[in-house]
Amino acid sequence: MSIGEMTSLPITGEVGGIEFLDRGDTSSPNPSCWQSSATAPVHSSRGDWIGQKARRTMDQNDDAPRRVMLLMSPATYRAGAFLKAAAALGIEVVSVVDMPELLREYWRQDLAVSFANIEQAYPDIVRLARERDVDAMLSVDDAATELAALGARELGFAHNSPDAAIAARDKRVMREMIAAAGMKAPWFAVYRASIDPREIAGTLEYPCVIKPLRLSGSRGVIRADDPDELIVAFRRTAAIAEDESPVPDDAQVLIEEYLPGDEVAVEGLMTDGDLHVLAIFDKPDPLVGPYFEETIYVTPSRHAPEVQAMIARETAEAAAALGLRHGPVHAELRVNDRGAWLIEVAGRSIGGLCSTILSFGTGMSLEEIILRHAVGMTIPSFDRTGGAVGVMMIPIPAKGFLRAVEDVDVAAAVPGVTGIEITAPVNYPIVPLPEGSSYLGFIFARGETPAEVEATLREAHGRLRIRIDPIVSMAGEAPAPSR
Repeated sequence: MSIGEMTSLPITGEVGGIEFLDRGDTSSPNPSCWQSSATAPVHSSRGDWIGQKARRTMDQNDDAPRRVMLLMSPATYRAGAFLKAAAALGIEVVSVVDMPELLREYWRQDLAVSFANIEQAYPDIVRLARERDVDAMLSVDDAATELAALGARELGFAHNSPDAAIAARDKRVMREMIAAAGMKAPWFAVYRASIDPREIAGTLEYPCVIKPLRLSGSRGVIRADDPDELIVAFRRTAAIAEDESPVPDDAQVLIEEYLPGDEVAVEGLMTDGDLHVLAIFDKPDPLVGPYFEETIYVTPSRHAPEVQAMIARETAEAAAALGLRHGPVHAELRVNDRGAWLIEVAGRSIGGLCSTILSFGTGMSLEEIILRHAVGMTIPSFDRTGGAVGVMMIPIPAKGFLRAVEDVDVAAAVPGVTGIEITAPVNYPIVPLPEGSSYLGFIFARGETPAEVEATLREAHGRLRIRIDPIVSMAGEAPAPSR
């Protein structure tokens, strides 16, 4: 089926069931290869023992015991969803947590490594995986994707290459590889965070966007419309990049062209280089800056079928350009009159608690699909069920001490709301973007149409009352926590 034939179909939701079928040239995907088909079996051909291990995972029937190693940070939102999915599937989980070496030794934690120290962590996770005889290794968040790729390669599991894992995390590498593949890409430049931005402010085109190289969730991302704004924005982003870098003097900042247009997100699954699109999310709030806090995700997309096909094709080409060949992918794109433009693609699934709105087949969660895929279990269906669904990541309106989120029950009573989770702890400081890295919580909704879901989320959010006390300046004394 060609792209033209596919886009003439009456697609009413996301591009469900459409895969990119690799014909051997991963740098130049062939658009005529879009088809609807079942996902290909997982395989690896790395060495005799490795081949046996991979085949053992493939050849097991769905009732055979499975074991998966999950690499996760202590503060991840997503551990619960993966652990619940594993329990539902009867998969035993070996959880390895990110922990600095000193704390690991102090607490005598065998199942903990420092994700930042890959040279030390790599042999540790390989040893643990062999001792526990795991069948797959997955990173739950961005932080361990490179480590998981190294471990999976050594153990013979189907995997992304370590280089691909780096490319999907490092915005500079990603931009270079996207451009080298001949894809549409904004202009970009990379500078040391330590430079004086006044030296470059007059040399750039505007508007532009300043970003740290390795942070996610729009953290540190700021738009600048002129040289004066660039100087202020660069200093803020540089401070965040230096604070998060293991070697602050080496921190770098990317500046790139601001791309106008509607923003969308793609959730997909790669199998041997083939992309299966699971969902396309619209982001109805205009993300025009100066900060880019994501709020509402709604699926199915309201874009025309041919636009959704273009979004899916661009995602597949980006994954191929980076070398992502196996496992979940989450991509962000902008759509305008010049086409679909990749903002970034990550080698992991959607963040936060957003995945809880997705259901497939007879009720499989996204995490169940990812785990089935990882250990070689049958995936009965990739068809998303449940009609129109959406999630709002509740934004943090101001810096301060969160004292209360009130009237949650009133918001939950809005017809169509399926749940509200307040995840920010009360009486602790909270910080909005661009410096912040979390949300107040999440609102979930379901409805007949995407427009109905969007309206439900907005109404529920409007009913919440959020109480935040300002943080007293350094000269004063912070107020005591409420009792």
